[in-house]
Amino acid sequence: MNFHVLTLFPDMIMQGLSTSIIGRAIDKGLISINTVNIRDFSEDKHKRVDDYPYGGGAGMVIKAEPVYKAYEYLVKQIKQSRTEGMAECKPRLIYATPQGRVFNQSMAEEFARLDDLIILCGHYEGIDERVLELIVTDNVSIGDYILTGGELPAMVMIDAIARLIPGVLNNDISSEYESLRDNLLEYPQYTRPEIFMGMRVPEVLLSGHHANIEAWRREQSIIRTYERRPDLLKKAQLSETENEFLKKHIYQSQSATE
Repeated sequence: MNFHVLTLFPDMIMQGLSTSIIGRAIDKGLISINTVNIRDFSEDKHKRVDDYPYGGGAGMVIKAEPVYKAYEYLVKQIKQSRTEGMAECKPRLIYATPQGRVFNQSMAEEFARLDDLIILCGHYEGIDERVLELIVTDNVSIGDYILTGGELPAMVMIDAIARLIPGVLNNDISSEYESLRDNLLEYPQYTRPEIFMGMRVPEVLLSGHHANIEAWRREQSIIRTYERRPDLLKKAQLSETENEFLKKHIYQSQSATE
């Protein structure tokens, strides 16, 4: 998969993604990270890309022209790398903005099926709305808070999406059973030693009985989701038996606090 980032700070993107699992995936050719510096497409002799907002107000706004020219340059690159039959496909472009849909695992899985994905990083008070209307296909937020720019959200999304690409994780199975699988949080994990500060590893994990272990892990995922992220349970797909288990757990929890 190919990630393309339109940014004012390409070094920040590359330095942030060139280590650990994502860095190894790049080295193996499983994914690629291509940055395009919006500033390179400024016609200003000082390479400025921002200007005062119409109507007044604090801060500066990134101009439409350099963003659009950088986008055109990038789309041309993508089309040249694709087969002839795909030449007219418009690539998906994420604009990292707190006004977008909140990024989640389902979106990561959707984006991971693409060959190319563009992420546009804003700065200052934002980007001229006209160019956003022309090129953006997905407005995406990583949470309800404000950051200084779109580079950190871009790296977060790339990390979440890239680890779903086959071969990126050392153990591909792990991506299927981690947090937020089926809208349930991940079960608790343990490793050696068997006893730490008087706390023992749950006996079922030492039993070697795989069916019992999987059943216990599923139950723990349900309990943990109820206790920490009950909002996710609305979308979780639970069997009739699991729903009964959850009701019993809720009843026991409420009884214990009375």
